[in-house]
Amino acid sequence: MSTTHTRSLVGGAASSSEVDGLPGPGRCLVMGILNVTPDSFSDGGLYADSRRAVDRGLELAAQGADLVDVGGESTRPGARPVALEEELARTVPVVRELARAGVSTSIDTMHAPVARAAVEAGARMVNDVSGGLADPAMARAVAATGVPYVATHWRAPSRVMDRHADYEDVVAEVAAELTRRICQLLDQGVDPARLVFDPGLGFAKRPEHDWTLLAGLGVLRQLGFPLLVGASRKRFIGAALAEGGAGEVPPGGRDAATAAVSALAALNGAFCVRVHDVRAGLDAVCMASAYLTHLDGHH
Repeated sequence: MSTTHTRSLVGGAASSSEVDGLPGPGRCLVMGILNVTPDSFSDGGLYADSRRAVDRGLELAAQGADLVDVGGESTRPGARPVALEEELARTVPVVRELARAGVSTSIDTMHAPVARAAVEAGARMVNDVSGGLADPAMARAVAATGVPYVATHWRAPSRVMDRHADYEDVVAEVAAELTRRICQLLDQGVDPARLVFDPGLGFAKRPEHDWTLLAGLGVLRQLGFPLLVGASRKRFIGAALAEGGAGEVPPGGRDAATAAVSALAALNGAFCVRVHDVRAGLDAVCMASAYLTHLDGHH
């Protein structure tokens, strides 16, 4: 199905800078990452304890996060699935406490039961790195809750996704695969005004694919939906730093470079960036917003 026809299906959709049910500060949103897992690639175990996780979520909100994204299952390359009961136990109490404190949260999950429970506990958005492909019940569950939904470009589970990083034209292929997901999600009742897409940096992508997708965000925006970019501390950033002479920089040392990528994403029309370091991410998108304002004024 063509992009034009896809856009015609979503005539009532919000613009690429607005999503019903989410903040509208007039700039790219900043989502703070809260991994309540023992095995996430850069901060696994730091916030596995619920009390520490809640404190971290409050800290992210105080730093200016528009949303705090609570995840209970690592999606790093090679990661193994987590039992549903364990994911629920890790995430739902944290979402509930943060919501009670007035923090806007999203739930980072591929599983419909977790999404439903988290929304009942106060989550304002579902962030699904599988785009609804891991759990066939997810789309209808999200449609029933009525909350915004982030669908990521995804080809395979984390443990095998690197085997699927094969593209001739990564931007065109990601756009085509997301277009198919748009049609399927809308057919299952997801509100187009509450739909966000993520190009899936690092998910079945090699570093060159990630950079090409960042450069091609304008093409992906033509699908007619807001884009979330999750680049924080990922392999392609570490690879670029090494190539630039910075040496092998571990994930925790990539926040300044991540902020630079966040600014690039915001300049290229991203609706939201997902980051570990909220202060640096907020500074980055504010600089991008100021630049774009003056660029428009100059022209």
